[in-house]
Amino acid sequence: MKLADKVAVVTGGASGIGRALCRRFAAEGARGIAVADVDRAGAERVAREIGGLAVGVDVSREADVIQLVERATAAFGAIDLFCSNAGIAMEGGVETSDSDWQRIWSVNFMAHVYAARAVLPGMLARGEGYLLQTASAAGLLTQVGSAPYAVTKHAAVSLAEWLSVTYGDRGIRVSCLCPQGVRTSMLTEAVEGPGRFLLEGALEPEQVAAAVVAGLADERFLILPHPEVGEYLRRKANDYDRWLRGMRRMQAKLDAGAQPM
Repeated sequence: MKLADKVAVVTGGASGIGRALCRRFAAEGARGIAVADVDRAGAERVAREIGGLAVGVDVSREADVIQLVERATAAFGAIDLFCSNAGIAMEGGVETSDSDWQRIWSVNFMAHVYAARAVLPGMLARGEGYLLQTASAAGLLTQVGSAPYAVTKHAAVSLAEWLSVTYGDRGIRVSCLCPQGVRTSMLTEAVEGPGRFLLEGALEPEQVAAAVVAGLADERFLILPHPEVGEYLRRKANDYDRWLRGMRRMQAKLDAGAQPM
């Protein structure tokens, strides 16, 4: 896919990767961009900058996602590319409260389901459309210190795979964006927690957006701004037990580093 003259929707578009995607899509000549975010004021700032449409959206609510699709379609016409990008992070294991598990599940996974439900009928009727789902390297590997994040991102990757298998021969293209560390507020807030090891080698959101444009042009399923993630995935597949032992060593180092002096 080339972005010129296309209509795109980007959730989580007020900041971080989403904002970088909106800016890059505009630079690539997109005809219309809907900037969607729970932070309505932030979405409006980005929309003014790129000449797009700002929509306040809570992606954990299906009604909001349906309204987003309706407003984007009314403003620009048929949606060519839906970027289901919004996400949240939290630390914790199985002891995490049910309410927090439900919250991260709704944002990091069900939002992708709601987006697909909303746009697939029109895309299938036209015989074309593109779904870009932001997951994470955690969805291919894991996330030390956060069971909710690792589990929901794995689920997002699995859904993207299923959508590609099910609709790929009906004109629906699917890409799954799986970056490692990216210099966004999500990573900044994790610097004192188990995610701090991601700071080394972290990319700027603009670098991720460039990788997305290249991935869309090639219509690659996995878009890996950090190429090393592909090698980690191969090692995991080749020897799962060895990979688990290595991850336990990483966990032990982080646990040791978290102890007071």
